[in-house]
Amino acid sequence: MYTKTLLTLFISLLFLVKTNAQNTSGYPKIAGYVGVIHPIVNFSSEGTSHNFTSSYTVGMPTGINILKSDQIGFSFEFVPFIRSENNVAKMNNFLFHPGVMFRFKHGFTLVTRAAFETSGRFGFTPVFNKVIKKNKNTNYFVALPLPARFGNDKPSTWGIGFQFGIGF
Repeated sequence: MYTKTLLTLFISLLFLVKTNAQNTSGYPKIAGYVGVIHPIVNFSSEGTSHNFTSSYTVGMPTGINILKSDQIGFSFEFVPFIRSENNVAKMNNFLFHPGVMFRFKHGFTLVTRAAFETSGRFGFTPVFNKVIKKNKNTNYFVALPLPARFGNDKPSTWGIGFQFGIGF
């Protein structure tokens, strides 16, 4: 009985080593990033609101990307937002932002994100991303998020933002 268990364990380990040795693509990969996001403008049925007018809102996205291949991956993003108004700054919202990444040539990426906010709003955010400088272990990127939000007894909104960050 003891010999059969050892033989089974040895064959299993041999199979695992052989299976892992065949994966020469380097995928899946895990990468992280941090950044800063500035919402620029929001449009709704109540009118247009601009950041920097009567208040200032800034977000600090942090994320983990699980890359399946050179073309596709999955991203988990977490964004606390800080709002400053009348000389008072506070965290006013937290965003959970998971999504699928579609990676293209020349450092372009489209991320299709779902959005869930602690403010009670939800929606989606297509994000157009471009790596502007790639180093050995890091890259710098800029992004154009286009958030659409619904719910919480407020009118639907569509916005434009600007994000920049560093991936590692």
